[in-house]
Amino acid sequence: MITKMNLLVSLLCFLTLTTTLATAGTNTSFPEEELPKLDNPMSVQYLKKNLRKSQPRLVLNAVTERNLKNKLKTDPVVQNMYKAIQLNAERIQQEPFLERIKIGRRLLSVSREMLYRMNMLGMVYRIDKDPKVLKRINDEVVAVCNFSDWNPSHFLDVAEMSMAVAIALDWTAGKLPKPTIELAKTAIIEKGIKPSWSENGKNPWWAYGTNNWNQVCNGGMIAASIAIADEEPELAAKTIWRALDGLPHALVEYGPDGVYPEGASYWGYGTGFSVITAAMLESAFNTDFGHFEYPAFKKSALYKVLMIAPSGWYYNFADCSSQRSEQGDITLAWFAAKTGNKTFFERERFLTPAEKMGRLSRLTGAALVWLAQFEETGKEKVPTAWKGGGANPIVIFSGGENDPHQYYFGGKGGRGAVNHGNMDGGSFIFELNGVRWVIDPGNQSYYDLEKTGFDLWGGCQECERWTLLTKNNFGHSTLTVNDKLHIVKGLATIVDFKEEEIPEATIDLTPTFEGQLKSARRRFLKDSGTSLVIEDYIETSDETKLVTWQMLTTADVEIVDGGAILKQDGQTLNLENLSHPELMVSVVSLDPAPLKLDRQIEGLKRLEIRIPAWTIEDGKETIKVRLAGNCYVENE
Repeated sequence: MITKMNLLVSLLCFLTLTTTLATAGTNTSFPEEELPKLDNPMSVQYLKKNLRKSQPRLVLNAVTERNLKNKLKTDPVVQNMYKAIQLNAERIQQEPFLERIKIGRRLLSVSREMLYRMNMLGMVYRIDKDPKVLKRINDEVVAVCNFSDWNPSHFLDVAEMSMAVAIALDWTAGKLPKPTIELAKTAIIEKGIKPSWSENGKNPWWAYGTNNWNQVCNGGMIAASIAIADEEPELAAKTIWRALDGLPHALVEYGPDGVYPEGASYWGYGTGFSVITAAMLESAFNTDFGHFEYPAFKKSALYKVLMIAPSGWYYNFADCSSQRSEQGDITLAWFAAKTGNKTFFERERFLTPAEKMGRLSRLTGAALVWLAQFEETGKEKVPTAWKGGGANPIVIFSGGENDPHQYYFGGKGGRGAVNHGNMDGGSFIFELNGVRWVIDPGNQSYYDLEKTGFDLWGGCQECERWTLLTKNNFGHSTLTVNDKLHIVKGLATIVDFKEEEIPEATIDLTPTFEGQLKSARRRFLKDSGTSLVIEDYIETSDETKLVTWQMLTTADVEIVDGGAILKQDGQTLNLENLSHPELMVSVVSLDPAPLKLDRQIEGLKRLEIRIPAWTIEDGKETIKVRLAGNCYVENE
């Protein structure tokens, strides 16, 4: 039953992907005249001439539907995923219809539920033409279209609802009762598209924003515009034109190497809506207007693969979820369909028995189309040393596909002042032998924070966001100076990278410590298949009083001469204080975390090496620490 409590639970499940603007401003300084553009010939004349005349035309059309039905006869992945969709559709039909229930300032859980329902029910109707399913779609559409509004004050809610109703209209292709069709089109126009156009003529901030709001909201408006294009071609054309003009401001953020600044789970959200938008445009106009070929966008598929550590956890920097879904990645599969690259097609996960998949992603109905389009042409080798620049630069070292030690290191530059960013410049995670020894604390529920009145989204230096352990530098494995916060606008960049037999990367942290240090550089070195060296070169200033090297872990810790021994899951990791063996490593328990609102992580602790500035000769210091694992599993 979809009760108020169920809707709350649904929202909380999605809140790691809820998308309030974390900090103001753009991530990447890119002159407007140099911004790569999408093709944008959109006009009323172009729309009338080039829009596919018959339905369906959103992701599905006559060609893609024929291919899908053929693959349903022969392809085990498509067969299995369709069975899972059918099971989801059956469960939906046992639920009550949706109500306009807001959680805080959001209607987003309701909009997402509707998008999920239309993906499941709509795809089953397209394949099976079951009149019972058609009636259910009708009743769902009538329910949401009779809402007073779709909550335009939080426009993500409008965007997802608009896409949901557009898909319902399109995939039923005129088979809904005429009053429902009229009601739905009126709702799309009055509650969807028109609220995106302000009376003063100014564009909403998201239309040209640099984060996932741009991708989701413009994608929703494109779906809505195609759905009502026959009745309102002028409104549809100008809305699609604005979307094609504004989307590059979000797509450019993948540059230059494919890194999504908001982290891996947000890649799934923003990129997921970009790929369904591209698929809708291609099915409706026979072109995606340059989405796939947009610089660095297609590179982001490799980035997403690299974000998955051997443990199955994400490298969870920014406001990213720690663990990924057990289901196959449908967004990666779109890139697989486009490239033929087997690396992006998670076949084994797609073949999980349908009855064990549970609730599917809300775009899975549409994704079945590009799952059916995948034809393997090769497999791209995933690099074992990789760096990506941009607004939140990162570096990855791994042991490769058959590494017996499951080596994985992720380090980063960046700054707090990016969308969903944290004060984590210079931080890193480290896995070895199946254990995540060095952790990122990850994200926490936005709703739990917001309902208390906590100012989660302010991005100023002293804003409340930075009191949280998940957001500030005290909760990350980096340097801290004078026990102060990092400089929120101080961008740390990767200034050197070598992908040789012994890979290394250097991050310039000087802007991170403006007014605290003269300079700071952090060098990461994979000096063997079971070890990592972290080397910091710092130059103090008159303001420097204390430099703290810190590392977060959930392992058990034993302090020994010259370092510490970490133990977890029958494994051992040695922390060797190579530069300052005379300084004892200290352990600060973060379980419980400092604030009641902090995310509570069992066993969390911060290891510290504290160096008073007065002990540093000539104002220059090197801090060198080595993490070295054993090559065996201890006996219990």
